[in-house]
Amino acid sequence: MPQRSQNRRSNSRPFSHGRRAELSFIITRSDLLAPQKEQVDSLMPYLLQVLRDALGSHGKDVRLGNVRCVSAKRGWWTRQVKDEIWERGGGGWMVGKVNVGKSNLFECVFPKGPWDMVTNKSQKSENWLPHQLLASPSSRPLLSRNPVQMLKESFLPPPQPEKQFPVMPTVSHLPGTTASPIRIPFGNGKGELIDLPGLARGSLEDHVMEDHRSSLVMRHRVKPKQYVIKPGQSLLISGLVRITPTTPEVTVLAYPFVPLSGHVTSTEKAVALSTQLQPSGVPAIAKLETGQKMALAGSFQLQWDVTRQRAGPLTSRSAARLSTTVLPFVILSTDILIEGCGWVELVAQLLTVRLGAGAALLPRDVKRIHLDFASKFNDGHLGARKVWRNHLPRLKYHNPAVSMTVNRSQDQAGPAILTIFYTSPHDPATATIPPRPTASITQDTPASSHTPFERTKTINMKHRHESDILSELMGLTKATPVVATPKEAVELQKLVDEEKRAALDRARNAAYTDQKRQEKALLDQARGALGPA
Repeated sequence: MPQRSQNRRSNSRPFSHGRRAELSFIITRSDLLAPQKEQVDSLMPYLLQVLRDALGSHGKDVRLGNVRCVSAKRGWWTRQVKDEIWERGGGGWMVGKVNVGKSNLFECVFPKGPWDMVTNKSQKSENWLPHQLLASPSSRPLLSRNPVQMLKESFLPPPQPEKQFPVMPTVSHLPGTTASPIRIPFGNGKGELIDLPGLARGSLEDHVMEDHRSSLVMRHRVKPKQYVIKPGQSLLISGLVRITPTTPEVTVLAYPFVPLSGHVTSTEKAVALSTQLQPSGVPAIAKLETGQKMALAGSFQLQWDVTRQRAGPLTSRSAARLSTTVLPFVILSTDILIEGCGWVELVAQLLTVRLGAGAALLPRDVKRIHLDFASKFNDGHLGARKVWRNHLPRLKYHNPAVSMTVNRSQDQAGPAILTIFYTSPHDPATATIPPRPTASITQDTPASSHTPFERTKTINMKHRHESDILSELMGLTKATPVVATPKEAVELQKLVDEEKRAALDRARNAAYTDQKRQEKALLDQARGALGPA
């Protein structure tokens, strides 16, 4: 079915076999995206771009002026859709997946009005045929037959008598409520609206117990709960979906917009619970045999920069008004879609990743940096742990091509060594390909060793301060520190001043609160000493 091209002089309403067919894209349940209509309207450019990507190579040539983002619950844009159905007339077909709100939208956009009804209803049902009845190529010869005979041989049921206020399709959260097409005429023979059964979704509900399948449908906008996923932890949603951050040194905030419950636990326990190898005290909705079918759905990068939206007063126009390019951190985000259920928003803040200790550019001969220390910080491993948590992310941010691996053993009495691998001086044509470096947190899977032709240098990190370790690392590698530009220095000074003023305000508010508390205590004491009058 051809769409309107971006050429405004083109024929936007072509005829085919004496009929005209138009296609409109309706995005239902838009109230789940945002609480206000203006916020949903601001998402239209993004929704149009997603639709263009879904249309493939022809998406860039489509004007997409027929996209509506509606909400039958709030009444957003339903009046415009109803008017278009009335003005267009003919047969309007509602096609979509299961539980997307077609029947609910049908009731809102069906043109109902006090138009004059025809007197001879039997004559109307025999002589009237929808102007835009979509017939398949195999049924096109039927157009020359009697209209009543053609309707009987088609897959549609016969047209029902027209009423001013007919019975609408049943609205239910259970999938498959509309078992067969429902056609209701309107406008004294002007047209009819047809509600088709929903197309099958993904197979997620097939792995959920029948008593809990209705809980997968989001009926209203969910107020998400914030989950803090620390390194070594995972988010488990009703034992059905597991989200595990793969970057160990970053804390991720998760906001599930799903009608299911979630909890954060260790990754090892989350894997055992999701694969049903360990009994759980948390309610789960998955079937018993689902654990054997659990597999990786994909890896998703935090690629959207939301620093301006989540930095608070630092970037607000009424406060510090700092630019996001000079802030000493970056906040990244992404959304993971769970089809037929909702989505999960993931946010991570890379603190002081651009500037600060460890922000340096390594020379090209540095090939790899490996840290080997104990998992706990006692017995002289505190400095190595702080280098790993505080300085290594900055170094990796400015040197993405340098491999950096970490091996955390369980031996607290063991050494804490930092190894620097340099490019081999041998001819690259005669050198063998080194093995891929690995990292582990136990001694059972030690980090891969270097090949014999590599040149290495080591730093003993045990019982040493993090600043001393970092200084020796910068000296051995001859790294170039990243220095802030004059503009960045001014903005950073503003940030420091704002932090000082915030500390003074907090102290002032604390003193005021203590004074009010003392005055209230004195008044209560005085009232108690006086006693009842």
